[in-house]
Amino acid sequence: MSAERQTQPNPRGFSHYRVVDKQQESSVITSFVLTAADGSANLSFRPGQYLIVRLPREDGGTLLRNYSLSGDVANPAHLRISVKREPAPFDRPELPAGLGSNYLHDRVQVGDLLEVAGPAGDFVLDEKSERPVVLFSGGVGLTPMLSMLHKLSQDSGRSVHFIHACENGEVHAFRDEVLALAERRPGIRAHFCYRNPGPDDHAYHSQGLVTRETLQELLPLDDYDVYLCGPRLFMQANWRLLRSLGIAQQRIHYEFFGPATILEEDDIEQSEPASVPTPVPVPVAQSSVEQGAETLSVRFLPSGTTLAWDQNCNSLLDLAEQAGLTPAFNCRAGLCSTCQVDLREGDVEYFEEPLEVPENGAILLCCSRPLSTVTIDLGS
Repeated sequence: MSAERQTQPNPRGFSHYRVVDKQQESSVITSFVLTAADGSANLSFRPGQYLIVRLPREDGGTLLRNYSLSGDVANPAHLRISVKREPAPFDRPELPAGLGSNYLHDRVQVGDLLEVAGPAGDFVLDEKSERPVVLFSGGVGLTPMLSMLHKLSQDSGRSVHFIHACENGEVHAFRDEVLALAERRPGIRAHFCYRNPGPDDHAYHSQGLVTRETLQELLPLDDYDVYLCGPRLFMQANWRLLRSLGIAQQRIHYEFFGPATILEEDDIEQSEPASVPTPVPVPVAQSSVEQGAETLSVRFLPSGTTLAWDQNCNSLLDLAEQAGLTPAFNCRAGLCSTCQVDLREGDVEYFEEPLEVPENGAILLCCSRPLSTVTIDLGS
């Protein structure tokens, strides 16, 4: 998600891609380089976008996972995704480790085929802007930034500040690649912050957490385009820091790796009410909702929040957010299934066909609207 949406059409449907290279980038991140198995045309993408990968489950089902493209848009024949091995949640150790990431790390080897769709995603570099750029990441959030840095190092004269925070050198991926890209031309600066460096770590610039003072030292007063990506707590803390430095909301573009949150709700300027970005409505044929005079109601469980369907909302996801609810989401385009919930009562229509239509009474909030009064269970 970003503070400014730049929706692009995405190719639909899965194709087979062969793994032609597998490289361990750090103790927790591994890259997979993919090429079309049938030798079809290159799959072009924009810096910051991701692929959707369909993986098998032990029970015979499938998993859908989104992985950012970390490579160079100038080489669309070789698509690189870089995947962090996800452990069980630190606060819920009884839960399983990440199924998708561990499958890729442990089971997928060079020569194997993967089912891939995309590219997708609105968190993309604004290549028309001439403003200086801040690429600010935490952990595996550096992967879309790396693709942006490749582009900015080749055919742009914009000033670039690449700021990356991680635990230490053991988990720091792509250090040498970032430094090599920074050497391609003047005006690109890299800063690495290690929260807890090890005794053998020397290739970092600051220690602890990124602070307001650190950002003030790194970023001269200017009108920046900021791209922010990382875990939730990292994002919330650094959104506040950036806003405290006077960087406008509309200049901060962001994407979460993990459960999504609306950062505008954390804004430090209380005089400006938090706003929920609403996508531009998708032109569709007139629906029965628009044709009928009956006012439809939408009830969200388990909170019991009930409200009338708002024709100004593009989707049920927009309505839930407008009501102050925070259902999980990611792509907002029917691609990733993150926003899948149970429809307990009523009927909905899809104004945009999902990549995979859910079964057993489930729906995707991001691309559906009510056809009748509905009850939707958002889960716990």
